[in-house]
Amino acid sequence: MKKRATISAMGSYLPVGKITNADLEKNVETDDEWIRTRTGITERRRIAVDENCSDIGAKACLELLNNASLDATEIDLLICTSLSHDQLCPSTASLIQKQVGLKNAAAFDLTSACAGFSFSLTTAASFIESGHYKNVVVVGSEAISRLINWSDRNTCILFGDGAGAVLVQPADEPYGILGSYLATDGKKSDAIEIKAGGSAIPASHETVDNGLHFLQMKGQEVFKFAVRVIPKAINSVLEKSDLKIEDVDLIIPHQANKRIIEAAARQLDMPIEKFFTNLELLGNTSTASVPLALEQSVKEKKLKKGDIVVTVGFGGGLSWGANVLRWSIEG
Repeated sequence: MKKRATISAMGSYLPVGKITNADLEKNVETDDEWIRTRTGITERRRIAVDENCSDIGAKACLELLNNASLDATEIDLLICTSLSHDQLCPSTASLIQKQVGLKNAAAFDLTSACAGFSFSLTTAASFIESGHYKNVVVVGSEAISRLINWSDRNTCILFGDGAGAVLVQPADEPYGILGSYLATDGKKSDAIEIKAGGSAIPASHETVDNGLHFLQMKGQEVFKFAVRVIPKAINSVLEKSDLKIEDVDLIIPHQANKRIIEAAARQLDMPIEKFFTNLELLGNTSTASVPLALEQSVKEKKLKKGDIVVTVGFGGGLSWGANVLRWSIEG
């Protein structure tokens, strides 16, 4: 019988710097009421000039190790998921490994934009279930403010920086990850993209002048996609796990936009109170949003040991995914 995996510890790091809606009013044609009404966001964190994606990811991992009472040498594998890697090569995971001192851990990046945590957690669980590893760290780390065009109202109001990490280990019954679901629709991959900087469109004066290194997003298309796939992902992962929607105590969605979450709740005919959100003060932290929300929900006693919780991610690719867990951490 294969061993079930579980999240057994968490850690996080939020940059000190903040960007409020009032700050954005100075740069783009917008105002606080317009942003709050359409997104639910009032402020977001911004990484310091002397910090990078790997730096804040390392700080989240260090907090995790402290919370888990583990030595860095006990970690077998590190998976980093990010939309805002330090550089194309080496991997951000290898930079975090160096900073944290995970000398016995293999380390690699897994990229699936804002769905990255769903894909990474599923991958980590597979390594545990197969018996290859016992202590796997998944960290979602974002310095996404570095990739934002601050004159583009479609994106600059949404995104924030931060890092969240989880420790994945073998579970004791009846706890752990009960099921996972992943999906991608590459035909719509141009809905969220950073056009330049890869081998297809290398960096040049022209790409910089045309803003092709900034994140670009087709807002309405992404909104419709998200509202459609959140219920699909939740229902699919529950069906795979022989569970019903009535069994779910809490849903942790990717923190993209409050209107998206509210629309998904209506489609599922679930009270909005069952959806945990913290985007009001953090914005969309991409791959970090789900682990950050998981940790905060435990601290606020919204998620308790024994609860059934569903995590849902969606984003560029277009990709989406969900995991359902019987929660194993005491609040």
